[in-house]
Amino acid sequence: MTGDKIRTMRKDHSKANKNEAIMDTYDETSNGTVPNGNSNLFKSNKAFQKSVKSSALQQQQQLNANNINGNASVVNDDNKNPIILTSEELEFPVHECVFKGDVRRLSSLIRTHSISQKDVHGNTPLHLAVMLGHKECALLLLAHNAPVKIKNAQGWSPLAEAISYGDRQMITAILRKLKQQSRENVEEKRPKLLKALRELGDFYLEVHWDFQSWVPLLSRMLPSDACKIYKQGINIRLDTTLIDFNDMKCQRGDLSFIFNGDTSPSQSFVVLDNEAKVYQRIHHEESEMETEEEVDILMSSDVYSATLSTKSITFSRSQIGWLFREDKTERVGNFLADFYAVNGLVLESRKRREHLSEEDIMRNKAIMESLSKGGSISEQNFEPARRQSLTAPAPNTISWEEYITAEHGKPPHLGRELVCKESKKNFKATVAMSQDFPLGIESLLNVLEVIAPFKHFNKLREFVQMKLPPGFPVKLDIPVFPTITATVTFQEFRYDEFDESIFFIPAEYKEDPSRFPDL
Repeated sequence: MTGDKIRTMRKDHSKANKNEAIMDTYDETSNGTVPNGNSNLFKSNKAFQKSVKSSALQQQQQLNANNINGNASVVNDDNKNPIILTSEELEFPVHECVFKGDVRRLSSLIRTHSISQKDVHGNTPLHLAVMLGHKECALLLLAHNAPVKIKNAQGWSPLAEAISYGDRQMITAILRKLKQQSRENVEEKRPKLLKALRELGDFYLEVHWDFQSWVPLLSRMLPSDACKIYKQGINIRLDTTLIDFNDMKCQRGDLSFIFNGDTSPSQSFVVLDNEAKVYQRIHHEESEMETEEEVDILMSSDVYSATLSTKSITFSRSQIGWLFREDKTERVGNFLADFYAVNGLVLESRKRREHLSEEDIMRNKAIMESLSKGGSISEQNFEPARRQSLTAPAPNTISWEEYITAEHGKPPHLGRELVCKESKKNFKATVAMSQDFPLGIESLLNVLEVIAPFKHFNKLREFVQMKLPPGFPVKLDIPVFPTITATVTFQEFRYDEFDESIFFIPAEYKEDPSRFPDL
């Protein structure tokens, strides 16, 4: 797909899809495996994740040694985020002053207390500040780098709650902080990633993607792709024909993504359009206009959350034969593999739309119907407009005592009245594990860490971080969207050396900084 077409899509504001992309990035924290798939945890929240397997007493000491005394136990909410369950004497002073809108006390407590801690309902202080519309408290918490990529017991993030409340300034501030913290996390992990790449042998890897859907019309439109990955030293190149896709459209092209670990972070990632012979450096910082456009899209679209629950996951050997049943073992490419059925996977999706008008809902429905029939957004005569803040919801009448003493994980609702649609779908999958594959899963994860700008590669990374049966997953089924699954096959692997020139921008290519706005 050409850059012009992508820019047109950008201008047309593919709202439902863009919002899913933004929220999908956000929702990675609760995929049911390792939070965020790529371990995008902020320093302030790492204690939670490290202490899941420790005893209740140890966890209390690790999380609150500097500011809380007493006994505590820890449970996990549905999104694998630990919640502190406390004795009656134990309080949440930061949460309480945020709940009451006491900015003066918050500015004092913030110096000595954790602002990333969850209360008995899984809410952080930032969650409460946003849901209650206490903007000064929220901005103060953001100024002190309160973690944004975190969910409460209901599965909602501060960004989702901000969209529901409808204050444009608050949504913008949280979105900017989300992007800042993500950049900081990438920079923090870079030395470790480069070290892992140096220790890994040079290789060529071919990965085949085949997308399917249980929706008949949609299934005919879905693509397949063969991705070729070259790794040499701390450089990686990915050749693909599938630029990106959502649950209604795919974008085709002849692209190469190049990661050059020897250059500075701002120069290390480049995408080549081999048809147009142009390149673009992937920037991490967006312009003011791009941020404002994202806010418009978020405010005019469903708040979407999809999580893959693996709480009850089990693996059983696949069987073949009619009379005499035996375990299924077949070759996948050049590798002998044992096949397993994956049981207990549940894909949970939620959509909130209390912040949308009837006009928004009808327009979004028309856009999705047009896309499903092969049309374009421009046919809907949609003119992007700057969204204004919504009228604030009715003032909160719940007291702090009523909130904090409610059944754990089931707080009284705060903020705008909820309009939410939930669905659960059992996901049947197969995975083929090979003991012969030369690459280990950890090594694969390091490579996927680099090439994760693709949403479907990010889903693959999330999936393989589960506790899989022994071996390497040479073939597996993964859910990509609620209606779309992908069969991923590691078709070919060989250790090899390559001409260094393939990891650099060809001399005849010209730079086009806006070739791919969505990258």
